[in-house]
Amino acid sequence: MHGAGNDYVYIDATKIVPDNLSLLSQNISDRHFGVGSDGLVAIMKSDVADFRMRMFNADGSEAEMCGNASRCIGKYLYEKGLTDKTEISLETLAGIKILKLEVEDGEVKTVTVDMGEPVLTPEFIPVISQSVDAMISEEVNVAGKNYRVTAVSMGNPHAVIFTNNLSDPVVLGEGPELEAAGIFPKKSNIEFVKIEDRKHVRMRVWERGSGETLACGTGACAVAVAGVINGLTDRQITVSLPGGQLQINWDETSNHVFLKGGAEFIADGEYYWSQFRSDSCSQLSGLYSKSCL
Repeated sequence: MHGAGNDYVYIDATKIVPDNLSLLSQNISDRHFGVGSDGLVAIMKSDVADFRMRMFNADGSEAEMCGNASRCIGKYLYEKGLTDKTEISLETLAGIKILKLEVEDGEVKTVTVDMGEPVLTPEFIPVISQSVDAMISEEVNVAGKNYRVTAVSMGNPHAVIFTNNLSDPVVLGEGPELEAAGIFPKKSNIEFVKIEDRKHVRMRVWERGSGETLACGTGACAVAVAGVINGLTDRQITVSLPGGQLQINWDETSNHVFLKGGAEFIADGEYYWSQFRSDSCSQLSGLYSKSCL
């Protein structure tokens, strides 16, 4: 499935959870030897919500939350008959999220996700900042270059950089260096953002653990928050990404951020999965699995 081009492989793990989801994500996400995706999402039973999601990046690292994946889960659950609810609670590592489905003739047209309150305190993002309250347009030096960074957590860390340059050399060249910069103890997602007007921005994202993706829901939410606290945008904006558009509303009354957009099925199928059997294979790292299957 994909949400605005952010594509993941989704597994119904409500009855059986596959072993070693991290390793499975590395294999299945490979665009040459696997299915090809930005990562893997397992839809599971939950003791505290209607369902639970575990989400893994293409490199096998587990992420706290993914807005685009959450929308896809809402569509999956309803259209696959796992629920008849149009309001679904979803357990994530970033807390319980509420999905509201807009349904027409049995088809989920859009899903709005209550992403909760943004976190600006550097300690809890986490990011090493000169301020203890918030990192807002703070100048940092990474690999000999200066950047103005606004840090926001939407359950996972984001570094928002406002710029007029969204070119490949910037996103693909500087994104990896920023992701792993020393000021981010757990690395960070990096958003490069061009302001079109107060209601519309353009964005490219270098995602932690996946590289550039066509969209990032939590990233779009972080951009909306960063736009407001920097005085650059209104609270309701459209975020244009290479994969499509997302609607973001940072509600002033509740302080919650709401993410709205579509979700699409790409294909259903079977994946033949065999874990490593030898010690030599288990000691390897990276996208190495082809030689060991």
